[in-house]
Amino acid sequence: MKKMTSTEIRQMYLDFFKEKGHTIEPSASLLPVDDPTLLWINSGVATLKKYFDGSVVPENPRITNAQKSIRTNDIENVGKTARHHTLFEMLGNFSIGDYFKPEAINWAWELLTSEKWFAFDPEKLYVTVYPKDLEAKRIWLEEVKLPKNHLVEVEDNFWDIGQGPSGPDTEIFYDRGQSFNNLAEDDPENYPGGENERYLEVWNIVFSEFNHTPENTYEPLPHQNIDTGMGLERVVSIFQNAKTNFETDLFLPLIDATEKMSDNKKYDDNEQDDISFKVIADHVRAISFAIGDGALPSNEGRGYVIRRLIRRAVMHGQKLGIEGSFLTQLVPVVGNIMKDYYPEVLEQAEYISKIVRSEEERFNETLKDGLQLLNNLIETTKAENKSELSGAGVFKLYDTYGFPFELTKEYAEDEGLSVDQEGFNAEMQQQKERARAARGNAKSMGVQNGLLTDIKTVSEYVGYTHPDVNETEIVDLIVDNELVDTIKPGDNAQVIFSKTPFYAEMGGQVADKGTVKDTSGNVIAEVEDVQHAPNGQNLHAIKVLAPMEKNQLVSLEINQDFHKKVEKNHTATHLLDQALRDVLGEHTHQAGSLVEPTYLRFDFTNIGSVSEKQLEKVEKIVNDKIWAELAVETVETDIESAKNMGAIALFSEKYGKIVRVVKIGDYSIEFCGGTHVANTSEIGLFKIISESGVGAGVRRIEAVTSKEAFDFLNGRSTLLESVAQQVKANKVVEVPKKIEQLQASLKTSEQQIQAFEDKIASQQAGDVFKNKQEINGKTLIAAQVSVSGMSQLRQLADQWKTQGLSDVLAIGTTSDDGKVNLITAVSADGIKSGLKAGDLIKTIAPFVGGGGGGRPDLAQAGGKNPAGLGDAIKEATNWLENQTK
Repeated sequence: MKKMTSTEIRQMYLDFFKEKGHTIEPSASLLPVDDPTLLWINSGVATLKKYFDGSVVPENPRITNAQKSIRTNDIENVGKTARHHTLFEMLGNFSIGDYFKPEAINWAWELLTSEKWFAFDPEKLYVTVYPKDLEAKRIWLEEVKLPKNHLVEVEDNFWDIGQGPSGPDTEIFYDRGQSFNNLAEDDPENYPGGENERYLEVWNIVFSEFNHTPENTYEPLPHQNIDTGMGLERVVSIFQNAKTNFETDLFLPLIDATEKMSDNKKYDDNEQDDISFKVIADHVRAISFAIGDGALPSNEGRGYVIRRLIRRAVMHGQKLGIEGSFLTQLVPVVGNIMKDYYPEVLEQAEYISKIVRSEEERFNETLKDGLQLLNNLIETTKAENKSELSGAGVFKLYDTYGFPFELTKEYAEDEGLSVDQEGFNAEMQQQKERARAARGNAKSMGVQNGLLTDIKTVSEYVGYTHPDVNETEIVDLIVDNELVDTIKPGDNAQVIFSKTPFYAEMGGQVADKGTVKDTSGNVIAEVEDVQHAPNGQNLHAIKVLAPMEKNQLVSLEINQDFHKKVEKNHTATHLLDQALRDVLGEHTHQAGSLVEPTYLRFDFTNIGSVSEKQLEKVEKIVNDKIWAELAVETVETDIESAKNMGAIALFSEKYGKIVRVVKIGDYSIEFCGGTHVANTSEIGLFKIISESGVGAGVRRIEAVTSKEAFDFLNGRSTLLESVAQQVKANKVVEVPKKIEQLQASLKTSEQQIQAFEDKIASQQAGDVFKNKQEINGKTLIAAQVSVSGMSQLRQLADQWKTQGLSDVLAIGTTSDDGKVNLITAVSADGIKSGLKAGDLIKTIAPFVGGGGGGRPDLAQAGGKNPAGLGDAIKEATNWLENQTK
């Protein structure tokens, strides 16, 4: 068996079926398109349903793919078994009404056993078949020549999911030997297809030939199909002789990186630590791919799956002694492992890491206290000789610390305990009833701080109408998560005032900054950040400059310059949102935003990129609305009235009974709790500075307004002036014409260079073609030449063919960037005698680290090992000698 990397194995599989006439279908997004039956793409065939059900006819009925997939139905087993994964790759070949059993079986055997391909030892392969599938059994025994003692009949070998296509299947197993087994040699499950670790299933071929009818009968399908699946991870474990899938190059770099971040923990030292290493490596792969494809953490659907995976991995990180955010450091590792076939993860590593970091930090804030509570709960339960964690205790973990029920259950199971799920559900129902009765329109903060949750003091936000407050009372002082009566310089303090003009960060708008003054006008603190406390108060994070005490009267002033810039960008964001709807269609909607004083960022849903013309149109609309001097009005009303007004909800939020609606002339009307300018003319100018994709179906626009927009355009103007000088244009308006002239001049120069290179190649050909070898009655010209690349090699081959100089030609050249090009050719007489240019190129290309192919008369290849070119040319002589013996 060859020693290969996962990348090589995947590519060899695809290359094999490409040779058999299959089209390579790129791996689709993990997010199903127009398929409400699936939460995730969970198999190689899942993206091809449209072909199998006949709703779409493929251009080529033969398809092969390597499809990333996610399954989370048995997530609890990940890390505890050798081959359970959340994200995995399925290699498959499919026939849509084309070839059937003979080709599928024989090709599977060829790929697995041929020395050219996987080169498995046939003696180690076993096959299972459906007992009634006599045709498959015949093919295995008569055509493949599989020994009878390597064929096992299994009743379960029938693929059937209810009404629809169904049929028998045949599975191929690899015998790893008794040393890999978890069972005794005489165990009744110790056979191919049994529950054991010795015989590893590597391939399943489904013969879709029946239609399972509503009447529970099986009628022949008019078009028989082939659906196969080979799990890449488990096949790699065979090639790399790994104990489990995790000791392969798909996971070991992640495990190694996790080791370095752990508290001196080492993989393969003990079973419990190994589980944590495996869970982290598995989950970060799934997280990275899912977010990269456009899924985001949330409390429902696939978003909840991501959140659960992140939290589960974080908890296992804690078990390994890892403090703080660490999954973000593993995202680039995932990207580097998979970059050859899935470059998108590495390309989006920064974005993915940002999402993951946010989730990690949110969970890490309460994880330490939560784990302590969980450990105490476990110890108490054991001390009381009980085997079940109380529902009330588990609910407290969920409600206060954000622990998903499933995670607590898994943690308890590791300690040999169960969980009172009925008690948990009862506590959950009571909490919902309390929330409906008492919380009114208070917005949930999710994972909450216990101290802050208990603070009920009233704080009024007046910033919509007042930029400052002359007299307000300090009602709460918090230092290091404790209520105090006084604070001093150096304290890490948070303050709640009875009345405040400071906007708390919400809906993408950043918080206000400003100062706190005493009654004498002295600045005693700087407000650096403002967030919402659990009960709705604005919680001010301050830098303490002088002693302060509870009940003290102070005055508050926001930074007006900062505040007004944020207002301009927030109003511009509303205009941008509506302009995008106007240009792209109503299907687009906000997927996130950030409103800073110096720029705005707006994420929105859209299939495909946004063209330059569309962006120009969006930008023009926004500026037209700015210059139209539209009045910006704010209305407080009930939700139904707001909806009747046509207001659009910008965020996926829960709104109270009374909502704020921001109306910009007759152009835009949206739910919004942020601050805005009074008239669009205050924005001055709007300029889009970038548009990009941040995930499947999600685009991002960054823009600037007012002074920042002017500075941006002024910078572009300066840049254009510089370009004008470099191209020697008297005026900026002459730059395009000058560039056209330079391009024309460059094209002429390139043509002259090409002509010169052609002349050199022609002259060199005269010398090369003189060196002819005669081998067993056939002639060969084989040489290394100095030409510019493949184009020049083809010209030499054309001259060779026209002049009929030899039976076989093999020439190659290298370039300055380290690349190698090879061409082989065989004359008509040479082809008649059995010589093929394609066979020759496949023989010599490996010497230059490449591969290639072509027709019998002409073939070409590329490589990245210039040092091997001489050996490749010499090998052509050996090849011809062997062919003509």
